[in-house]
Amino acid sequence: MDTPLYTRPDGPAVDTAGSRRDRVYALLREEVLSGRITPHTRLGEVRLAERFGVSRTPVREALARLYSDGLVERRENGFHISVPNLAELRDLYELRVTLELRGIARALEDPDIRHDPEILKAQRERWEGIAADPPAPDASFVLLDEDFHADLSRASGNRALTDSLVSVNRRIRRVRMYDFLTEDRIASTITEHLAIVGHLLDGEIDAAHRAMHEHVGASMEVVLERARRALTRMALHPDAF
Repeated sequence: MDTPLYTRPDGPAVDTAGSRRDRVYALLREEVLSGRITPHTRLGEVRLAERFGVSRTPVREALARLYSDGLVERRENGFHISVPNLAELRDLYELRVTLELRGIARALEDPDIRHDPEILKAQRERWEGIAADPPAPDASFVLLDEDFHADLSRASGNRALTDSLVSVNRRIRRVRMYDFLTEDRIASTITEHLAIVGHLLDGEIDAAHRAMHEHVGASMEVVLERARRALTRMALHPDAF
């Protein structure tokens, strides 16, 4: 039986099964997204349970949630980090580009649609801060990038569009995280984000659409080459993180 995660200072131990499940899920998810678990590592329930100091049940539930998130896949010998192949990446990247551009295109087609200025201002302020003190190249930068794109989509006012974009980004995250390992890539991402949000705040929807198109991949070949490089890095440096 698992030991409760906390005890009330004025009473008996609290049943924290729900908290325990959420904690294990959060910890394991962070391990996956940080890159500290490589695609070659089997996610064994016993080993993970010992590591987190819990029984196998919350680990099993955490793996099921990660499987639902698209972050792990089930193979013959158990769960492993999910890594799409190049054919799957092509389809997913194409869908991502379509969703990203659609969030801006709908404002081009309907003059009554305006991006939420408060969301845009918050993102511009955030990325101005990042530009002032750029982080070192790191795979976790992908989470900042995803947040920016999700917020821009959210600002366009179509919740279903945003939900679809978030789902796609989760599925390609494991590959995209290898795209942020150089200073020039970090710098160009920051510059391009600020340009896109600046155009939107200034009401320059056409310019924002063009800038977004260039940012996410002006052509499918650009997108696929980026994916190929990421897959190569994963193969050459499986323990890089």
